[in-house]
Amino acid sequence: MRDSIYLLWINHGLKVMMVMMMFVSWRGVLGLENINPIFFDEGLSHLFGESNLIRSPDDRSVRLLLDKYTGSGFISSNMYQHGFFSSLIKLPGAYTAGLVVAFYTSNGDVFVKTHDELDIEFLGNVEGKPWRFQTNMYGNGSTNRGREERYRLWFDPSKEFHRYSILWNPTKIIFWVDDVPIREIIRKEEMKGDYPQKPMSLYATIWDASSWATSGGKFGVDYAFSPFVSEFKDVALDGCNVSDSFPNNNNNNTVGYNYINCSASDQDLMTSDYSTISPKQAAAMRRFRERYMYYSYCYDTVRYAVPPPECVIVTAEKDRFRDTGRLKFGGSHRARKRRKRNRSTPVVSADQ
Repeated sequence: MRDSIYLLWINHGLKVMMVMMMFVSWRGVLGLENINPIFFDEGLSHLFGESNLIRSPDDRSVRLLLDKYTGSGFISSNMYQHGFFSSLIKLPGAYTAGLVVAFYTSNGDVFVKTHDELDIEFLGNVEGKPWRFQTNMYGNGSTNRGREERYRLWFDPSKEFHRYSILWNPTKIIFWVDDVPIREIIRKEEMKGDYPQKPMSLYATIWDASSWATSGGKFGVDYAFSPFVSEFKDVALDGCNVSDSFPNNNNNNTVGYNYINCSASDQDLMTSDYSTISPKQAAAMRRFRERYMYYSYCYDTVRYAVPPPECVIVTAEKDRFRDTGRLKFGGSHRARKRRKRNRSTPVVSADQ
C-alpha cells in the first residue's frame, strides 16, 4: 500500500513538473504578461484570398498562403483608438525572396488621403539567407516622410513561433519581439499630425512584393516553392473599440470617434506591462539595436538633413552608420555572430 501511494506521489510530481515546464516554455515565447488571445470569430475577419486563408479547428490560429493565384490576409472586425496588437507568428522557410508578410495597423480604407499606419513587415530572402524585417510609422498621410528602420533577427523565424507586438497609446509607440522592445517612439509636440491619432484596424497579410522586397527587386518570388505559408496564432487585441462611430465604414462619418470616451482604455494601455520598458528590457533593446539594426531613418542625413523630432540620436548607434542611414562597411552583425556562436544564451534577451 505504501509503495502504491509512493508511486502515485511520484507520478503526480512528474505531472506537475511537466505542466510547470510547459508553462515556462509558453511564457518564454509569449514574453509579456496579461495578453489575452482571442478566437478568430471574436475579433477577426477574412480580408482577401479566401481559399488561401485556412483557420484551425480550434479557431485560435490561421494560416495565410501565397500561391501563383493570390496572397491572403485578415483584418480586425473593429477599429481601435489606440491599442495593443499582438500575435505569435511563424514565417515560411527555404526560398522566400520577394515575399512580404505584414502585421500592421492602418485606417487607409477610411481616411484615404490622411491615413495612419504602424508596420511590422517581414522581407523574404533567397535560400540560405535570413529573413529581414522593418518597422515603420505614418501619421496623417505622411507617406512622403517614411520612418522605417530595418533589422535582422537573432533567431530563425521560420523554425518556431515568436510573438510580435505593437503598442500604440496617446504618448508612445513600442514595437516588441517576444519580451524585447526593439523600437520606442515617444510622442513629441513637434510631430503634430505625424503621430498616428485616428482609429486603426489590425491587418495581417502575405503578398508578392517582387519589385522591391529582396535586394531592391533583384530577386523575386519563385512559385516553384509555393505555396508559401505563414502562420498566426493567439492573436491579441486590446484597445478602445470605436467601430460604432463608423457605420458602413465610409467617409461620411469620420469624426464620430472623437465623441467616444477612451480614457479608461488609454489608462490601461499606459500602465500595462507592455507599455513600460524595464531596465533589463532597455538593455536588451540597446543590444538588439547595436547588433541587428542595419538601417535607420534617424541617421539618414541624405534623406533628412535635420532628423525628425522623435529621433533620439545615440552616439554609439550613429557612429556605425553612413550618412545614408545604412551600416558602414564591416558593421554588420555577422562578425559578431561568428565570434559569439558558442554562447549558450540568446544574443538578445530581456532575461540577461
